[in-house]
Amino acid sequence: MTGSPDRRTVVAVPPELRARLFPDGVADARLLDDPADPDALAAALPGTEVLVTSWGMPVLDGALLDLAPELRLVAHIGASVKFFVTGEVFARGVRVTQAGQAMARPVAEVALAFTLALLHRIHRFDHALRDGAEWSVAEQAPARHEILGCRIGVVGASRTGRAYIDLVRALGAEVMVSDPYFAGEPGVPAVPLDELLATSRIVALHAPVLPETRHLLGARELALMPDGAGLVNTARSWLVDETALLAELRSGRIDAAIDVFDAEPLPADHGFRALPNALITPHQAAGTVEARRRQGAIVLDEISRHLRGLPLRHEVTPEMLERMG
Repeated sequence: MTGSPDRRTVVAVPPELRARLFPDGVADARLLDDPADPDALAAALPGTEVLVTSWGMPVLDGALLDLAPELRLVAHIGASVKFFVTGEVFARGVRVTQAGQAMARPVAEVALAFTLALLHRIHRFDHALRDGAEWSVAEQAPARHEILGCRIGVVGASRTGRAYIDLVRALGAEVMVSDPYFAGEPGVPAVPLDELLATSRIVALHAPVLPETRHLLGARELALMPDGAGLVNTARSWLVDETALLAELRSGRIDAAIDVFDAEPLPADHGFRALPNALITPHQAAGTVEARRRQGAIVLDEISRHLRGLPLRHEVTPEMLERMG
């Protein structure tokens, strides 16, 4: 990070993550090791022009902004800034940018890995062998399928959704999308959600967190999925009624691969942990070495562009904030 920031820049990122984002180190900028500490942030804000933010930030309300009259740019190392950026930020002429584009590829790759695992029932075989099942029992699984010619339904044509679509189409999948803001394109038709659920072998969720997407998939919607289908969720647990999904999985009728949960860390006694038809990971889909470095590079580039008076490449507008997950 040498070169761009100076003492007018505050980097509110935990040390371990900071080292992954900025492997060359952080020169001159003031460092906050705990972005969730409002007192430390308040003490650092006077004189700050650029604030680099991480997950867990306090809400940037009027009281905090009063301490930072010189603040001109908030550069977030993640995707959504909705949890801490308020309208007051924009009202005071502060620009906002984010590095979410850097995470689209790894999350899409994990969604692809989940898709292949569900199609080939890899998680079921792994569970059976680790649990000590006899070989003849362990080798039993529902019908397995290839991705070539597989009908995959994508809920949400977001950045990550589009990256996932490119990957699965490259492997020969037939893709359709349900998204109120997606009109379809050659080879990727737009369809109603119910039709997508009822006709897809794999359903992959890539929609944002919005009031209208709360429990987008509940008991009724999950029941539309064909027997043997698989659900992939690397987006947000917000999108699925977790209780309804647990009940559906316990029936053994469908499989699921899940990286996001209502309660994180996932409780040790959670029902998902014991199910052979559930593949679960601890909300780590975006955490590759390459993605973290891209996030840092985007933030550095955006700071440099701001200081040179150039347009930002990943700017967040008030209108975008309303549709941000």
